[in-house]
Amino acid sequence: MQKLTIVKIGGNVIDNSENLHHFLEDFTRLEGPKILIHGGGKIATETSASLGIEAKMIDGRRVTDIATLRVVTMVYAGLINKNIVAQLQARGANAIGLTGADGNIIKAKKRPIIKVSPKEGELQGTEIDYGFVGDLDEQSVNVNALTNLLQVGFVPVFCAITHDGETQLLNTNADTIASAVAVAMSGAYETHLVYCFEKKGVLKDLNDETTVVREIRSTDFEPLKADGTVAGGMIPKLHNAFEAINKGVASVYIGKADELTEIENGTFGTKLLK
Repeated sequence: MQKLTIVKIGGNVIDNSENLHHFLEDFTRLEGPKILIHGGGKIATETSASLGIEAKMIDGRRVTDIATLRVVTMVYAGLINKNIVAQLQARGANAIGLTGADGNIIKAKKRPIIKVSPKEGELQGTEIDYGFVGDLDEQSVNVNALTNLLQVGFVPVFCAITHDGETQLLNTNADTIASAVAVAMSGAYETHLVYCFEKKGVLKDLNDETTVVREIRSTDFEPLKADGTVAGGMIPKLHNAFEAINKGVASVYIGKADELTEIENGTFGTKLLK
């Protein structure tokens, strides 16, 4: 089975042009078929502010109203995506920039309104509406269409915009897209998923970048949570990673974007395995 590498980058790479240039040089060097998935960075927030559109948050999660959706579509699918594609083309990678709507490759479902039970003393509960946010399931990714692009030599570059198949664009978490694409493609390829973020990997000591845990198996997860090695925001990251592995992804890596080429010699970040 042919190897496929799927890499997800976030704002810490996109917001710094030097970091982005360095990362794209390394990404281009990766051998075999590959897919890049990117988030939005600070540009969408800055653009919204310049247009007088106030960011709305619920429990730390962004609400995507219609005005915000217009901005993130312009920024994610336009400015950021095409900038990345142009830079990859300059480096010899035949990149093609995509949303989930292109080729009907990623179809999402609008997140339903969540009803919250009333608190003690309240007569009625509340409703949480995240707006035009898309959720994915196991049927969301069009494997045939994506495989066809890879087979003719394209390097797909996905932004965090999907669609519902009925004209509505949706804002979808880039980490979720990366995981869904990796799981879907694992039936056709030996799929490896790479999450690039600001740390060198899972660290025993958060203040010491030399304490990277090089390999974690699913049986190690609970003990590492218990002793505090895996804590905070790293818990859902690893939980989602092991979910992907249990659904057929060969391995998941978590590490620093500027060390991506080290994945070839097995010294990149933390590798998660069954």
